Amino acid sequence: MRLSDLDCRNAKPREGKYKMGDSGGLFLEIRPNGGRYFRWRYRFAGKDKTLTIGTYPKVSLAEARRAAQAARDRLDEGVDPGAEKQTDKLTARLVANTTFEGIAREWLKRMRARWVPTHYDRIERRMERDIFPFMGRRPIVEITTPEVLAVLLKIEARGALETAQRAKQNCSQVFCYAVETGRATQDPTALFSSSALSQPEKHNHAAITDADGIAGLVRSIRGYQGSYVVRAALQLAPLVMLRPGELRQAEWGEFDFEGRLDSYGAPMWRIPAARMKMPKEDKAQGGVHMVPLSRQAVAILQDLQKITGGGRYVFPSPRAPRKPLSDNGVLSALRRMGYGKDEMSGHGFRAMARTAIDEQLHIDPRYADMQLAHAVKDGNGRAYNRTKFLRERIDMMQRWADYLDALAEGQDGVTATRQQSDATQVA
Repeated sequence: MRLSDLDCRNAKPREGKYKMGDSGGLFLEIRPNGGRYFRWRYRFAGKDKTLTIGTYPKVSLAEARRAAQAARDRLDEGVDPGAEKQTDKLTARLVANTTFEGIAREWLKRMRARWVPTHYDRIERRMERDIFPFMGRRPIVEITTPEVLAVLLKIEARGALETAQRAKQNCSQVFCYAVETGRATQDPTALFSSSALSQPEKHNHAAITDADGIAGLVRSIRGYQGSYVVRAALQLAPLVMLRPGELRQAEWGEFDFEGRLDSYGAPMWRIPAARMKMPKEDKAQGGVHMVPLSRQAVAILQDLQKITGGGRYVFPSPRAPRKPLSDNGVLSALRRMGYGKDEMSGHGFRAMARTAIDEQLHIDPRYADMQLAHAVKDGNGRAYNRTKFLRERIDMMQRWADYLDALAEGQDGVTATRQQSDATQVA
């Protein structure tokens, strides 16, 4: 028997949901909370499916029958009406969000899972500070090339040439996403000429690479009178050859001081690849970046563990212990020790190690490049391998630490390191 409007109106809720059938697969579902939903049951590609048509009385019985018939017609044409409805809803939601800021935040949300948190935060801050205030509320389809350029030139005017270039790249990514989702027809930044924005000068991070300079730096670090945590970070920086962000976000759970896992018995720090700044194809392999720990590095860490070992981070922020040390922790300490920005930087410890290991210790530079997580290909063109040259890197990291000790003590670092290595081999 087919339903009547009176049947729909008088349907009472029960302890569990139940159905009242109409015809052709249409039925009214009554929920315990009193909600009444018209649904249509059908089969597509051999599977039973259900299409929700609407709630009664907002959708009348007659309207529900017409909707069911329309869905039946689409099914006869070989179209899944349920999937089509979901696509239409998604399209409507996308089209409703048409401002640059709305689309940019949607793009950021999609990219969040692919980026490390610091990278996401950096791009979001850049957008909020330099882009959204000037064209965030504009319909993205109306934004022109001159308009985008005017916004970017505001950034350039304060001398932030590299930031302007990066902001241009981010805007381009948002425009491309809008094109892909049907809310724009072109990327206005693609029409920029090579002279539209000034090109920032390329420069290397300031680094001390001569033996006397390294000796003085190590002694200054050992005599640093500031925070114990910052001093430990300073002492460890040259010994692990990592970027400042990779060092300051160290977590105690990443360290194996006993050398229990695939490390030839050597103490090891295993950093998740997702937290490393390495080529995308290497990150995609997952795994970890392995940092062999010298005796000196282990001693520094074990002393620090007595102070910060109860928390997550090796180098916690003094103001917020549940967060890592800030970006400027090591950099500010270097400045307080008297090293200007043109003399030494947080990244400079990497260049210092790479240069001295090659030119003073005469160790195969491939070992250092692998330790620095640079893009090193093997003979078959394969990228980063976390265990590649691991024995050699273990030896290199110990020789490098011994070299630093010798320099700090006023010795010839190369000779002292060679003697130390010979003594170790004899033992």
